[in-house]
Amino acid sequence: MTLHTHTIAVLDFGSQYSQLIARRVREANVYCELFAWDAPAEQVMALRPRGFILSGGPNSVYDAGAPTLPDYVLASGLPVLGICYGMQLLARALGGVVAPATQREYGQADVAFDACALLPAELRTQNTESRVQNTQHATRNSKSSISVWMSHGDRVEQAPPGFRVIARSANSPIAGMADDARRLYAIQFHPEVNHTQRGREIISHFVHGVCGCPAEWTPANIIDESVTRIRAQVGERPVICGLSGGVDSSVTAALVHRAVGDQLTCVFVDTGLLRKGEAEQVIETFQRAQGMRLIAVNAAEAFLEVLQGVTDPEEKRKRIGEKFIRVFESQIAQIQSKIQNPESKILLAQGTLYPDVIESRGPERQAAAKIKTHHNVGGLPKDMQFELLEPLRYLFKDEVRAVGSALGLPDEIVWRQPFPGPGLAVRVLGDVTWERLERLRQADAILQEELRRANLMRATSQAFAVLLPVRAVGVMGDGRTYNEVVAIRAVTTDDFMTADWARIPYDVLARVSSRIVNEVAGVNRVTYDITTKPPATIEWE
Repeated sequence: MTLHTHTIAVLDFGSQYSQLIARRVREANVYCELFAWDAPAEQVMALRPRGFILSGGPNSVYDAGAPTLPDYVLASGLPVLGICYGMQLLARALGGVVAPATQREYGQADVAFDACALLPAELRTQNTESRVQNTQHATRNSKSSISVWMSHGDRVEQAPPGFRVIARSANSPIAGMADDARRLYAIQFHPEVNHTQRGREIISHFVHGVCGCPAEWTPANIIDESVTRIRAQVGERPVICGLSGGVDSSVTAALVHRAVGDQLTCVFVDTGLLRKGEAEQVIETFQRAQGMRLIAVNAAEAFLEVLQGVTDPEEKRKRIGEKFIRVFESQIAQIQSKIQNPESKILLAQGTLYPDVIESRGPERQAAAKIKTHHNVGGLPKDMQFELLEPLRYLFKDEVRAVGSALGLPDEIVWRQPFPGPGLAVRVLGDVTWERLERLRQADAILQEELRRANLMRATSQAFAVLLPVRAVGVMGDGRTYNEVVAIRAVTTDDFMTADWARIPYDVLARVSSRIVNEVAGVNRVTYDITTKPPATIEWE
């Protein structure tokens, strides 16, 4: 894919942190791609990498059928950084000894370093001055030790010829090893996770200092390259983008518009299930501020009609998806009827991100691409044939946000938190009526306003209000009330696979609660959800 000449290839051996390694390399402003460990050599080397990073993995190097180190990695003569299982693969391939540890090592550990080219200059100097010779006394009080995250059952018992030990922990006498002459490095711990101190610096120094990659993967360069690729693929053909107002579709639309201008037509369907002011903001941002050709369809009544009397969340999703398809389909038919050249095949722009490519193995690893389920779509009709235009397919979410900001999109869109495809229909638990939707919209708007006022929007990964299908007794003024209950859900997470409830200050929660019960008619009680994921999901439905 890349036009870059300074890249890193990350080989995935099954670690849960493999994508995180790639993200850390990108954060160092160096382009990288993640490949399955058994990807064809020509596919990996087509990237023209300046170095390799070998991920961890769940196997033992001695397991039958365990992933092995591809021959081309060492044959290339390029720098290599092996992490955890990657370290053990290097050791075994080069004549070292790997064996089960007497005690497995999971969690935090203190590692003492010797000076080597893998370490940033600051750590190198520090460790030279205060090296700990006795590995049994490598403690947190030692200036040469850092706290790292370990997750392994095997360990390297003997380094291969040409390697020297550069790191030690109480349970791993060889927690790191280096062959500076061949630029081969390996560490038993995981520098990519937040639990490891200075881990980002170690990865950054490897790609910059060891591999010699300049910091050229920047939003400006991403935009320039994307525009070039989009123009080459599109030519003179028309492009359609289903715009939801979420960050992925918004940045996709902005990039494509930057590249081909009025060849792009965006279709925005207002389902009536969006948050307060979102529909107006999408129209204002993309039609007026960005100058895009935007078809805005107000289909709120149609969606409410199909949801009448429906309380089951899966049935809600199904009906919303089907209705969206029909509305989107009718708009595309109208656009197609106006195309002067009927043989000019329409392209469908969509916000596929790099994690989607990795998880699906992408068209590079399968025979054909699949249309991604749209933010508000339950699946497009099988007979709708489009060539896909996916300008974000090699970007992570944080990179998409950076590109969106560089394109001039407002923070309200760039930093918009995840929103379920069926919209507020699955946050209004029970019957979905216009009255209940408006009630939830007001409550959610109050929550968002107070979080922004307290500078907590970016401190929470996702925060929203839920209208429960129960009523509670209350007293307001001199009268008794029997009104609905709003639940507040706010979480923090790195990957949305697991999540913790956000520790929002009590005074902020108090203001949110007070404002909701005083300003939102029909609500007399507010609760705060303090359940982690798992066992709960982030959304209630």
